[in-house]
Amino acid sequence: MIYVFLADGFEIIEALAPVDMLGRAKLSIKTVGVTGKSVKSSGGVEVVADITTDQVNFADMDMMILPGGMPGTLNLEADSTVQKSIDYCVANNKYIAAICAAPTILAHKKLLDGKKATVFPSFADDLKAAQYTAGAVEIDGKIITSRGAGVCIDFGLKCVEVLTNKATADAIRAQIQA
Repeated sequence: MIYVFLADGFEIIEALAPVDMLGRAKLSIKTVGVTGKSVKSSGGVEVVADITTDQVNFADMDMMILPGGMPGTLNLEADSTVQKSIDYCVANNKYIAAICAAPTILAHKKLLDGKKATVFPSFADDLKAAQYTAGAVEIDGKIITSRGAGVCIDFGLKCVEVLTNKATADAIRAQIQA
């Protein structure tokens, strides 16, 4: 199961573009409302999450995705289930994907120290212990980071690739004309 965590103030395209790419790969996804079942994006669009944090099943987690946006990133970082999910993924060699400002959550936990990573440029100082690349999407071990909304399709396809294979990601890219 892939859990996409949504907190009030999240960037809608950074959450739903990866959900779309992963769905096209026929992978199991659940959106998780961190601040309630109904979550409001940074642009004011209301999204109804599939589940809330009390329904996350760590035992079936293959990947977690943290979209950026403000104050969404701060709301994600403050949530105990998000923190426990990150810890679970690290302890169990599961994927963690974060885009835009959300890689700062991982940096604050020292999970990016010494790793190749990217983030929205105005948050680059938070990644000072990482090998900051300013690239569109970076993968180092089981951590995927991405720069922001402009590359969210690439981010979603990288998530597809690591969970399936490059051929599947390439086929989806061709289908959507990216």
